[in-house]
Amino acid sequence: MKRFYETVGVEQREEETLFRVNLDTRTIKSPARHDLLIPTRALADAIADEWRAQGDEVVLASMPLTRLASGAIDRVATHRADVIDEVAAYAETDLLCYRADHPVELSKRQHDVWQPVLDWMESRYQAKFATTVGVVPVTQSPAALEAARAAIAAQDDMTLAALHAVTHASGSVILALALVDGHIDAPALVAASQLDEQFQIEQWGEDAEAAERRAALAAAITASARFVALLQRTF
Repeated sequence: MKRFYETVGVEQREEETLFRVNLDTRTIKSPARHDLLIPTRALADAIADEWRAQGDEVVLASMPLTRLASGAIDRVATHRADVIDEVAAYAETDLLCYRADHPVELSKRQHDVWQPVLDWMESRYQAKFATTVGVVPVTQSPAALEAARAAIAAQDDMTLAALHAVTHASGSVILALALVDGHIDAPALVAASQLDEQFQIEQWGEDAEAAERRAALAAAITASARFVALLQRTF
């Protein structure tokens, strides 16, 4: 759409604890027409910068922080139980639990990168996940699944929106929880989630379509990680 504003500002009204991002004098609205109210100044400033950076055309795809915040307000806040269900479902078939039996180099790389995150999950949330070789489904214990669900449900709406995005992009709710908890950073998460693809690229190379897809997933994870970091800043 055409740019329809001149100035962008951040405002905290006296009666509110949240921050508003204003275009000229009007608060930005989510797609569902809710005021975009942001819990930290750092995140509000970053969202304002996304709108300032727009040219004559406003390209929503170039504003991942705005989109995540809108999703938290429009979807997570209104359908929270459904979102928790969607994220928790990944725990039943989490990427980290499925290992290759050959070649040996790939199997070792998976163990070296993925197992420490599973060990962290067990230590942090008392959720011990079983692993398997190949694609035959492995049944996770009810205790592990319930612990993962509790960790997901404990997140606030904004963080849950980012957790949902990272889980979807990576195929692993365990990696997503590790990111939100500060156990790993975005580059490490991208590398872990794309480990199999990277191994295949080293063997056979990569086509342009696959490279574009991997880059898009990495960008989504990186934006979500920044979103979480800005949510956690209190200054």
